[in-house]
Amino acid sequence: MYNHQLDAFIRVADCGSFSKAAEEMYISSPALIKQINQLEDNLGFTLFERNHRGIKLNAAGKSLYRDAKYIIQYSKDSVARAAKAADSLESVIRIGTSIMTPPQFILNLWSEIYKRQPDLKFQLVSFENSPENAREILTHLGRNIDIVAGIYDNNMLETNKCAAFDLKRVPIRCAVSLTHRLAKNDKLTFKDLHGETLMLTRRHWNETVDRLREDIEANHPDINIDDFYSFTVDVFNRCENGSNVLMAIDEWTNVHPLMKIIPVEWDYEMTYGIMHSPEPSEQVQRLIDTLKEIL
Repeated sequence: MYNHQLDAFIRVADCGSFSKAAEEMYISSPALIKQINQLEDNLGFTLFERNHRGIKLNAAGKSLYRDAKYIIQYSKDSVARAAKAADSLESVIRIGTSIMTPPQFILNLWSEIYKRQPDLKFQLVSFENSPENAREILTHLGRNIDIVAGIYDNNMLETNKCAAFDLKRVPIRCAVSLTHRLAKNDKLTFKDLHGETLMLTRRHWNETVDRLREDIEANHPDINIDDFYSFTVDVFNRCENGSNVLMAIDEWTNVHPLMKIIPVEWDYEMTYGIMHSPEPSEQVQRLIDTLKEIL
């Protein structure tokens, strides 16, 4: 399913030495070097800087290293799920889960779903919520993951060539460190945010966030805006370690235990629902039809 030379590449990168990596893999150094050379030849670029002091990843190598472990695990998971599907006739729906896309929605509705569709089964498939992974998963929903719950707008669905079933509208909240001066508040206003740095997703990530940004820029110049590309755990860590305020939703309450999500007196809501393939499987369509009945 994947080029197994990636395994050798990861081992060499982790060890920082051909000889040490070869020893751990129980092969000779020349054999290992040959594998890496073949991988680089196939790719058309080098992955390591080699000199008399040793080896280290170059820019291309660092980029491949970030994705290689995901590629390998994704491939192994694909084979495992295919094997299970071959041995089972159950109506399984694979739900993509990450820290930013928790499957709580299915737990909240499970009893009602089960009453109507007792033969539907669900399998949780975890993934790392990086922008690259999220884009790959959303663009290919139905391949290894059937549905993902989260926030979106029409532009996001169109860009990622996927469809969605709206569950609800969720208000934009603010998240702060438990040590932040605003953490004592049970509700915030625009005025409370004056003098603060508010972390918002980049322009065009979500149309509601863009309207909030325009409101702040036009009417609340005392609020500083700090852009970030996409939601990851690192963004929450950066907010908690600093003194910034982060846009959030209630569904992310458990993402970071040292942060508090606080309602804000403004009228900005985003769509939260289930993203799926434009041509959903029979099982996914049954789930959507059932949710329409329930909601």
